[in-house]
Amino acid sequence: MNKSRKLFDRARDIIPGGVNSPVRFYEPYPFFAAKASGSKISDSDSNSYIDYCMGYGALLLGHNFKEVTNSVKVQLSRGSLYCTPTEMEVELAELITKCVPCAEMVRLVNTGMEATMHAIRLARAFTKRQKIIKFEGCYHGAHDYVLVKAGSGAAYQGIPVSEGMMDGIAENTLVIPYNDPPALEKVIESNNVAAVIMEPVIANMGLILPENNFLHDVRKITQQNGTLLIFDEVVSGFRLALGGAQEYYNVKPDLATFAKALSNGFPIAAIAGRKDIMEQLAPVGNVYQASTFAGNPISVSAALATLKTLRKNTIYSKLGRTCEEIVKGVKDILSNLKLEASVNSLGSMFQIFFNNGFVRDYDSAKRSDMKLYKRFFDHLLNEGIFVPPSQFETCFVSYAHSKSDAKNTIEAIENALRMVR
Repeated sequence: MNKSRKLFDRARDIIPGGVNSPVRFYEPYPFFAAKASGSKISDSDSNSYIDYCMGYGALLLGHNFKEVTNSVKVQLSRGSLYCTPTEMEVELAELITKCVPCAEMVRLVNTGMEATMHAIRLARAFTKRQKIIKFEGCYHGAHDYVLVKAGSGAAYQGIPVSEGMMDGIAENTLVIPYNDPPALEKVIESNNVAAVIMEPVIANMGLILPENNFLHDVRKITQQNGTLLIFDEVVSGFRLALGGAQEYYNVKPDLATFAKALSNGFPIAAIAGRKDIMEQLAPVGNVYQASTFAGNPISVSAALATLKTLRKNTIYSKLGRTCEEIVKGVKDILSNLKLEASVNSLGSMFQIFFNNGFVRDYDSAKRSDMKLYKRFFDHLLNEGIFVPPSQFETCFVSYAHSKSDAKNTIEAIENALRMVR
């Protein structure tokens, strides 16, 4: 990776750590991407990889998906930013309300972090309460409200609480274990809680699934205590099902946030929820939220093309079959090699944990062997497979991944596992 090495050396001089997001860094240096199409991504040294990072879940349809890119090209010829309302914004909001069970109203924003921050602000304004509850290992963006025992890069970098946060903010963020209804019940009954915010399926601590009736229990407990439930569906939204995890598990939150797969790789996010809560937003209400780029026509055109594709094509069964084929192959290999590792999977998501127990929460995920995972990652990269560099992320299958990709991936994983055992 000679060219990538040179680019990284240049980057370190002018970009902190040489990257614009810490999850992109790994030792000794990351490859620098040059292009991507379908299920493949290529680096500056002309190496090609089957991609399972997929924009950390954003590229549900695959890289450079024709319908989406064509829609964006048409819009570019008409203008890239208006800062006045457009018919497209209305159409996209209407489409989201048709797809998402909790969505009575929608506000478009730019990023998942922006969406969760304003969803929490909405909940505090609506309930007139200050405290929120989040679950260990859930990642809701890099803002002060939620950057406590977070997953994703914060977990990988070993930063349980970020420096630079204002004193007192973390005191209003109560953190409890995932998959533990009694812990939630105890904390919520002894505090005046505005909202519980959660990834219904954790995808930022590896992949951790809700057990049994956990999500139903959370919904029941929050309703009994006058606390709003916010589903952070930045990852699960439009990926697990057209209506996200709330459709998949039949649990309806009060508010939900979306991003990533909403536009198949373009920067857009959304807050959706009950009308009486959403109408607290300015200019109707007194909860202020504003943005120059919110609802920009480029991202909106990408989102419209993405959702229209998802509505007319039954992609979810194909995604599930491809992921299931890979997971079955990996489990067979782990069994044959007698390795202490496990696989969590759901829909089009999976992750291998180098851990001798079942991973069900933050603590069990943290017991995974990160050094072994790094060696596994390095070997896979040499085999032409790109998975997230961190044990605490998730592998994503896209609509573009083929049977041939799955076969080659299983073979590469077997070779990598034989090397690290």
